[in-house]
Amino acid sequence: MPSLQTVVAFVLTGMVLVVVPGPSVLFIVGRALTYGRRAALVSVAGNMTGVLLVVGVVALGFGAVAAHSIEVFTVLKLVGAAYLVYLGVQTFRHRGELAAAVGAPAEPLTARIYRQAVVVGVTNPKALVLFAAILPQFTDPAAGAPGVQMAVLGTLFTVLAAGVDAVYAVGAGAARSWLATSPKRVRRLGASGGVLMVALGTGLAVATRE
Repeated sequence: MPSLQTVVAFVLTGMVLVVVPGPSVLFIVGRALTYGRRAALVSVAGNMTGVLLVVGVVALGFGAVAAHSIEVFTVLKLVGAAYLVYLGVQTFRHRGELAAAVGAPAEPLTARIYRQAVVVGVTNPKALVLFAAILPQFTDPAAGAPGVQMAVLGTLFTVLAAGVDAVYAVGAGAARSWLATSPKRVRRLGASGGVLMVALGTGLAVATRE
């Protein structure tokens, strides 16, 4: 089992990525703006399911390879950084899409929203970077099997992240009417998230392994 110090360090590191509006948050906010709070919370559950699938794959061995190979770690780090920068640029460029979602006709809540959220969680570049490139650095062979440590840390983090996403969901649902009065506010949210993700990707690219 990972130590308390390791758990705290990993959670604090990961929360930096969580609080920045990324693909999951923007998807959840979009569901809230378009369909309301209930659809957004269903999206949170679906996204959490998708991220847990990523945790499982990493814990089964892929993360352990990255933890013991400088070459694999470097490739993952650079690819992840590139994805974050690309995602940030795309988020900035398409910041008007959330604004377009405001005022769209409501649709009945179906399992389709949950399935969409699962896909968003599985393909979320930030989750892949966090669990495949960063998580292995927080494992300690002396503390037990690396795969178990990754599973524990990844699951704990995913639950906490889902809590943050739920706050976004509830907040966006409550602010739906207010946002509808000014689409510029929605575009600014996307622009800010894009800039911050580019900064995170750049920082990851130049970071060195301890």
